[in-house]
Amino acid sequence: MTHTKYKLLGRGLLYDAIGMVTMGIPVIGPFLDLIWAPFAAREMQKMYKGEKGKIASILVFIEEILPVSDIIPTFTLMWLYTFVWNRKEQPVPQTIEVEVND
Repeated sequence: MTHTKYKLLGRGLLYDAIGMVTMGIPVIGPFLDLIWAPFAAREMQKMYKGEKGKIASILVFIEEILPVSDIIPTFTLMWLYTFVWNRKEQPVPQTIEVEVND
């Protein structure tokens, strides 16, 4: 689990960096976003399964397709939401004493 968790973080950082680089390329950067947005959305849905992944893929598509919003690190924010902010508390272990009669 821990290996997979940090592998997702690495991929997310890479995808965020690629999305931000397109903003810095004059003239053709916005056109690259037209190609990058659907790819980023598909990758987000592959990385995070279920309803959360679907919602995140829509959000990353919108973020990448809109001008100037490329600065938002959507993949990293999704990783933080999944593994840091939305952590479910672990149940406290309980001890049950059993008496054995010989």
